[in-house]
Amino acid sequence: MTTFQQQLKSRFAALGLIVILVLASLLLRLWSMQVLSGETYAAQAKNNRIREISLDAPRGRILDRNGKELVTNRATLAVSVDPANDDVRKLIIEAQSADKTDDPTRADLERVFGGVAELLGMTPAEVFEKVSDSRVEALRPRVVAIDVPLEVISQLSERQQEFPGVRIDEVAVREYPYGSLGAHVIGYTGEISEKQMAASDPTAGYELGDIVGKAGVESQYENVLQGDKGRRLIEVNASGKPQRIIDEQRPVPGRDIKLTIDIEVQKVAEQALADAITEAHRQNFRNAEAGAAVVIDVKTGEVLAMASAPTYDPATFLGGISQTEWTRLTDKASEYPLNNRAVMAAYPPASTFKAVTGLAGLQTSVTYSGKTYNCAGKWTEMGKQWPKWCWNHSGHGTISFDGGIEESCDTVFYEIGYEFYKRKKEELQSFSRTFGLGTDTGIDLPGEVSGRIPDAAWKKAFNENYPEYQTWLPGDTVNMAIGQGDLLVTPLQMATTYAGIANGGVVMKPHVLRDVLGSDGKVARSYEPSVLADSGVSAENLAIMRSALVRVTTQGTGAGAFRGFGVTVAGKTGTAQVYGKDDYAWFCAFAPAQSPKYAVAVVVEQGGHGGSVTAPAARNILAKLLGQKITTVHTTDNSR
Repeated sequence: MTTFQQQLKSRFAALGLIVILVLASLLLRLWSMQVLSGETYAAQAKNNRIREISLDAPRGRILDRNGKELVTNRATLAVSVDPANDDVRKLIIEAQSADKTDDPTRADLERVFGGVAELLGMTPAEVFEKVSDSRVEALRPRVVAIDVPLEVISQLSERQQEFPGVRIDEVAVREYPYGSLGAHVIGYTGEISEKQMAASDPTAGYELGDIVGKAGVESQYENVLQGDKGRRLIEVNASGKPQRIIDEQRPVPGRDIKLTIDIEVQKVAEQALADAITEAHRQNFRNAEAGAAVVIDVKTGEVLAMASAPTYDPATFLGGISQTEWTRLTDKASEYPLNNRAVMAAYPPASTFKAVTGLAGLQTSVTYSGKTYNCAGKWTEMGKQWPKWCWNHSGHGTISFDGGIEESCDTVFYEIGYEFYKRKKEELQSFSRTFGLGTDTGIDLPGEVSGRIPDAAWKKAFNENYPEYQTWLPGDTVNMAIGQGDLLVTPLQMATTYAGIANGGVVMKPHVLRDVLGSDGKVARSYEPSVLADSGVSAENLAIMRSALVRVTTQGTGAGAFRGFGVTVAGKTGTAQVYGKDDYAWFCAFAPAQSPKYAVAVVVEQGGHGGSVTAPAARNILAKLLGQKITTVHTTDNSR
């Protein structure tokens, strides 16, 4: 029989054995951590102690062809909030909690951000929305407002204890020395979207919250303008508060780019377009609010000016755009000022397309210089039940092909179009495509639309669910011949088409980039001009068309706009009919007529007649380029 002392002794022995086993296990674990996994845990400890913050690189400047700064960077004072501040950090943690009952109350936000919000003209909720953005790096200060007035900065600095986590930083933002001038070419910047992030090159190192190009060349040449980020390594304590900077690598600025745009020509183009809209109002076309103008070098495809109305101020997007302002810019009533109508809008070209129809007729021997037609005003060749009218309802009488261009006689082109239809070869469509119509020009700007060259296949597909409308009819070709029907073009496409007529039938690819500059300011890479399309039109037929187009501006529908102009211009007026709208005014031209340098296209939506609204605008744009006097012209035009 064991004694109590013996029982106690055996229990102590068992307990001792357990203690030895536990200690052995701990020693084994400690050995494993120190010897086998030492490097891994050391790295983790370092990562828990050190944080990396990226440093934004200044974006490259955007210059015009003469080196004038269109977009640059400037330093400005910004109010930021440090997310590592205890009060701020507590609110952010509560907001990110899965339990919505933990969300900060209005009183919490008022207590922490009420003072700074009042000084900045914001609400505490608006401040916190920027501060709590989880897309931004955890320790990066959140910019709440930029271009803060000095008196506000002074109050924030003097009463710093009243504003938890608030700091004053100097940041670089975009500056636009010419204001809204050239906005549609230049574009604007803003925070990278998740869609842009997903589509970006992983090696580019983008992070949510980064500022990137959103439109225009800011977007098109983002990879050039965006520099290489720097980095700052910060040691933090157990609570995650920064203690000291361990290392810093400075960012590398983006490269400057030089555009083909001449800002002085751009200024005239935008003013000429605005004047054309005003003139449309004077002629009782009160719905005219929008339009576009494009000027290109016929030999190189360089875009010297590109205007779109209405326009916008890219500075609006600095520091983030308000919902109110964004709604205004995207509202239908505003006529969508963010859209670059020169490349994003497609219209029926009306009689400006008669130059293409005419050349197609000459090339295929459907017509010839001097061929005569009889215009009685009313045309019934397709049958008396389907009459069509010339814009001159009284008729032009006997008129030649060349006179048909000069006077914009619809009957001449009804005849040409009808002949094309009867030949059943879709020759007008094929010829139009040789000038690059119906496809993108490939200009280095985002958002370009391709327009449309309609044919039998397109009509059948378009009316897939309506078999009764699928057949290509004579009227389809006849309408296309005068630039109406289902034909659509962009202002840029018409500028390149007239440039092609001026350049021996060869259309150069339009572009807005001229040079990329190196860090030393010297040209590192230049844009090489390239051919977009070669129409193959004979020199003889081009000469016939050039002569007819000169007659338009000297004695035809555009003569009033160019009276007294010191340089001979080859051009064509157009007045497009759009269902449910007032007529759209067009004018396309190149000059000097005998040794062309520049081509221009101007359109005003619901502007009325091309000869009296857009032709004067084109005159003043060409005047700037050719050293002529810019003048206000009031004239009349009843043609289409």
